[in-house]
Amino acid sequence: EEAPAPGMSNTLREQMGAAAVNAARAIDYVGAGTVEFLLAPDQQFYFMEMNTRLQVEHPVTEMITGQDLVAWQLHVAAGKPLLVKQQDLKISGHAFETRIYAEDPYHDFLPSIGQIKHLQRPATNEHVRIDTGISQGDEISMYYDPMIAKLIVWDHDRNSALRRLQQALADYQIVGVKTNISLLQTITKLPEFSQCQLTTQFIDQHQQQLLIPPKQNVYEILALASLYTLLVNRQQQQSHAQQSADPFSPWYYADAWQLNLEHTQSLQFNLAGEDYTLHIQHYADHFQLLIPENGSDQLQKFCVSGNLELATHELIAIIDDKQINVSVIPNHHEYNLFYGGQQHQITLQTASDRYEQEQTSGDHLLAPMPGTVVAILTKVGEAVTKGNALMVIEAMKMEHTIYAPSSGTIKALPFQVGDRVDEGTQLLEFTQESE
Repeated sequence: EEAPAPGMSNTLREQMGAAAVNAARAIDYVGAGTVEFLLAPDQQFYFMEMNTRLQVEHPVTEMITGQDLVAWQLHVAAGKPLLVKQQDLKISGHAFETRIYAEDPYHDFLPSIGQIKHLQRPATNEHVRIDTGISQGDEISMYYDPMIAKLIVWDHDRNSALRRLQQALADYQIVGVKTNISLLQTITKLPEFSQCQLTTQFIDQHQQQLLIPPKQNVYEILALASLYTLLVNRQQQQSHAQQSADPFSPWYYADAWQLNLEHTQSLQFNLAGEDYTLHIQHYADHFQLLIPENGSDQLQKFCVSGNLELATHELIAIIDDKQINVSVIPNHHEYNLFYGGQQHQITLQTASDRYEQEQTSGDHLLAPMPGTVVAILTKVGEAVTKGNALMVIEAMKMEHTIYAPSSGTIKALPFQVGDRVDEGTQLLEFTQESE
């Protein structure tokens, strides 16, 4: 949401305001309320609805008027007259509001449920405001709307306010649940958005840019994740050495030493569904990364070094003479890299992780989100075809239907209607039809 509305003339604003007041007077309405109109291309507007309350976007009005509408609402409810009149109100500057949602825009906006493992908000001041009710460590449950915060910015004009919004979104870090922050950042950087080419079909018109995960610099992210892993291992080994009876023992060296061989080790990562194996050579003041190119025997080579502050999660990396400052927030074996205004997720794969993946890759379906089973549309032994609806999961006011991935037979249904399921839970066993 934004205020004032782009392209709205003073005349049109006065006409809409007068129509809203007339609507309230016609029903003898007293209290806070919002009247909504639809604006046609010919600048004619039409009444749509009236909400007898403040709307979720009321902060943008407060930011450009300097008024506290919530206080006004309580004032009127107490039977007191307003302290200002219409002619006292002025519009100053421009404001944007973005709604921060616990959802995954790149998977049909599925709600995301879990614990907030890390939360860093932009600094608030006269230009930046945050309305929220969550803190680090809180659980985002399935029982409420997925909106977890509102980020509001203000500046003297639209372009300046837009730049503040982009910076504030870049500074917003949430780990533990999926959010729409990266999507919001992408929207604000589209030329059509900055040029006010806005319609209610905006997301549909720009699906390729908005609903497909942004292209990542794969090798750069792999290099950063590798450097982070190596520096963490080195710091942990140094800490263990200092606490031991023999701090100079060679067993505490984290330099991949091998007898009569180069100091070499391998790391495996999963990024955007793809597995990568990196070979790393240790040197006194840097690491050499060897990353195979997809589909070929060619190797990408990078010289990397850097410094890691674990307390602040700040990694200063030098990759082939290019300095990159990035925040890295670990969540188990998953690393969340915040830089360039985007959040990048990459997983360090251990031997136990790979074994678990092999064990869970059979003919069954997993819950895409935590929720409640609200419908079972099949039965054990039933033959189904690809695309048949099998089960419905509900969470955060949304329903998600589980479909048969191919033709086959239902082997087992371990849950009943009303059961709670966690993300990744096996919902049913499914035997695929042999071709």
